[in-house]
Amino acid sequence: MTTTRTKRNSLGNAMAKRIAANAVNAANARNVANAANAGNAANVVNAINALIACIACIALASCNFAPRYQQPDLPIAGSYESADIATAGGDRLASEITWQMFFRDPTLKQLIATALERNRDLAASVARIEQAQALYRVQRSARFPQVVAGADASRSKTPLNVIEPEDSNTNASVHFNQYNVQVAVTSFELDFWGRVANMAESARRNYLATVQANQAFRLSLISNVAATYYAILSGDEGIALAQHTLATREYALEVATLRLEAGAISLVDFEHARILVTQAQTQLAELQRITGQQRDQLAVLIGGPLPVDMPERHEVRDADQFATLDAGLPSSLLTLRPDIRAAEQSLRAADADIGAARADYFPRISLTGNFGYVSPELNDLFVPGKQTWLIAGFVTLPIFDAGRRSAQVGISEARRSELVANYQRTVQVAFREVSDALIARQRLREQIEAQERAVASEQRLAEAAELRYQNGISIYLEVVDAKRSLFAAQQQLIQLRAAALQNGASLYIALGGGQDGENADQSARR
Repeated sequence: MTTTRTKRNSLGNAMAKRIAANAVNAANARNVANAANAGNAANVVNAINALIACIACIALASCNFAPRYQQPDLPIAGSYESADIATAGGDRLASEITWQMFFRDPTLKQLIATALERNRDLAASVARIEQAQALYRVQRSARFPQVVAGADASRSKTPLNVIEPEDSNTNASVHFNQYNVQVAVTSFELDFWGRVANMAESARRNYLATVQANQAFRLSLISNVAATYYAILSGDEGIALAQHTLATREYALEVATLRLEAGAISLVDFEHARILVTQAQTQLAELQRITGQQRDQLAVLIGGPLPVDMPERHEVRDADQFATLDAGLPSSLLTLRPDIRAAEQSLRAADADIGAARADYFPRISLTGNFGYVSPELNDLFVPGKQTWLIAGFVTLPIFDAGRRSAQVGISEARRSELVANYQRTVQVAFREVSDALIARQRLREQIEAQERAVASEQRLAEAAELRYQNGISIYLEVVDAKRSLFAAQQQLIQLRAAALQNGASLYIALGGGQDGENADQSARR
């Protein structure tokens, strides 16, 4: 028993001595490390500052392989077809007049405001803006270092016979604690060739294009609401005319029935009178169908039911509905039309995509690093001498990719060629829309004046035919033809007036009116 205790005591003493010796060595090692760290800690900040300065100098001298933007050739004339038509309207540009000032009908103003607030397609367009803006922010963030912070704590147990293999018979263990806090920079690409910058620029331009596309849709919505509203008003006026005509013809049919029974007219004249009634009934039903469908369309545009106080019939005139406009020069459309601005922003995004694709030929240089504190004891984690830091760089150089990078450049360049054609076509369409609306404005006025004279003549002709028939000079077929012509002329006049109103709204939108004035470029810098 005594011998066994002696051996155990000897083994315990030996283990204690080794542990004490290891502790002393560890303490000495920490002291040496602390001294070294204390001596080097002052150099860490200087090293980091020097590195940042070096990176800044290199970045200033970095390259950008994106082509310089050049506006494509404009396939339009220097002026509109008729200068007097273009300037006859007024002395203010459409972009200087808000839609609240341009449209004077209070009901139409209410409908447009409701549509801008509740239209579902416009809401989806706004959501696309938010998506594009978020994507731009994601791409822009790649131009800056991503800094993260972390902390960890660990406790480990190691058998002593692993540390000292000769003591294989002992069951003693050594415990180690470690606490670590650090701030790290994840892999940060030094954008010497402008790859990351061009990707961010492409995302920014696409975001701006989305904003302008939303503006274009907004103007289209205003135009559609106005056109549908004027179609409904003209439809209601046509329905009222058809109802009045039907009532007149029904009364004439009643008179013809009595005269037929009295033998005063022939069966042929009676049937002609009945045909006029059935034709009026058919035309009335057709107008009611079309106008009802237009009301449904307007309800979809404004995103809800039509207001209950919307007038059922309202006779309108072109001169009473709009503020006057000056068309300006065709070149002004480049800055006034949001669809043209959207096409230009997409073209600029394509230039940036080319720059990013070209930069992919060159090496990518990335940096990573961290700075923190490490200690076996939590209470002295942040004392001097416990600092730890790391700076590392990585370089990747493309050697063989089976033509992938060349193909990517080709895709970007072909995409730009497509967008150039789209831009030129957008300009052509804008010029045509304005020119067509200007011509229509003048010619519709001439048509309306001529049609008003025609209606007056048809009215006199119908009255004369009725009088001739009553005096027995002509047959009833002459009356039928005169009344048909009068009704058709009256309906055509209503349609021409509606077309003039719709054209006035279209001209205002085609000239870039109705925009809310939001500066998308400032939004992109937020």
